[in-house]
Amino acid sequence: MPRRFGAFGGAYVPETLVPALAELERAWAESRTDLAFRAEHRRLSRTYAGRPTPLYFARRLTRRAGGAQIWLKREDLVHGGAHKLNNALGQGLLARRMGKPRLVAETGAGQHGVATAMVGAALGLETVVYMGEVDMARQRPNVERMRLLGARVVPVTTGSRTLKDAINAALRDWIATVRTTHYLLGSAVGPHPFPSIVAEFQSVIGREIRHQSRAAFGRLPDLAVACVGGGSNAIGTFHPLLRTEVELLGVEARGPRGSPHGADSLSRGRPGILHGAFTYVLQGPDGQVAPTESISAGLDYPGVGPEHAWLKESGRVAYRSVADDGALAAFRWLAEDEGILPALEPAHALYAAVGEARRRPSRERIVVTLSGRGDKDLEVVLGAARSRA
Repeated sequence: MPRRFGAFGGAYVPETLVPALAELERAWAESRTDLAFRAEHRRLSRTYAGRPTPLYFARRLTRRAGGAQIWLKREDLVHGGAHKLNNALGQGLLARRMGKPRLVAETGAGQHGVATAMVGAALGLETVVYMGEVDMARQRPNVERMRLLGARVVPVTTGSRTLKDAINAALRDWIATVRTTHYLLGSAVGPHPFPSIVAEFQSVIGREIRHQSRAAFGRLPDLAVACVGGGSNAIGTFHPLLRTEVELLGVEARGPRGSPHGADSLSRGRPGILHGAFTYVLQGPDGQVAPTESISAGLDYPGVGPEHAWLKESGRVAYRSVADDGALAAFRWLAEDEGILPALEPAHALYAAVGEARRRPSRERIVVTLSGRGDKDLEVVLGAARSRA
């Protein structure tokens, strides 16, 4: 029976994919008790990905905010510049375990595509990455990185030409080549078992936060904050903290201020089926998937992982949205105060965290997952600055 998170989740897929999903679930279940697999995954996480990543006290950003201390979980220091490698490495090893010589993936901001291309190169697997034309134009450096790493990048020219359409294209490829291909899905979305697999591989973030926060300031944080598009870095942050007293805050992209097309599906969406799972989806009056708009390619998605939908309804995690101008402001704050360029995705979370710090006492501790670095977004940030000048 496909796993559900309350009413959400499941596997709403063509019959062609049912055997592939069952095979993936078996391989995943076996790998979790296979000591050799786990040892290799830990070794590569340490020697290739560069784990553990540090927990950093943002002293000057804290001073800017006033109030609670702000600490950064530095996933931007993972090899490749983002948290995406945590999941890509695990799924790449699963693909090899299943004897699948080919990887297919989708990408929005390009970081998952880069991570998949790196894993394909390291494990000797053919790699094809689908990316919307709009995202290719605004994330050109990552497109070139993928190609240099040996991946074939396929432009997606249908629909809104963004992440949603890239997922559609990758799914079509997988359906046609399922015997030789593993779909290395990058976020905690899609049919079971993908949301659970991604959550498990990304939970290294939250496990390290638990250990490092106790070492750094003697206890767990009062609040953990992460951005939410599909939701992989956020679910990785939240999962190991769900049974603690830590407050959890997910931050979506509201898009341009005043736009009706933000990507904040947990704030404005309603339950529906998207990419094989029942979850919150931004929909028009007729139930069609609504267009979205965000300065951040990685958050520009009209749905969310089904576990996030359940966490919202259960009340365990609070969710809010931040507009483009807030993310741009936070990008500059972190650059000027700490010498760190954040990706525009976690810049949304940073903006919300600064707001939380301002209203909380100095004895409290806030940890923000800095899910990626901002090199890829420089052209977007500079373009936004020029348009305002």
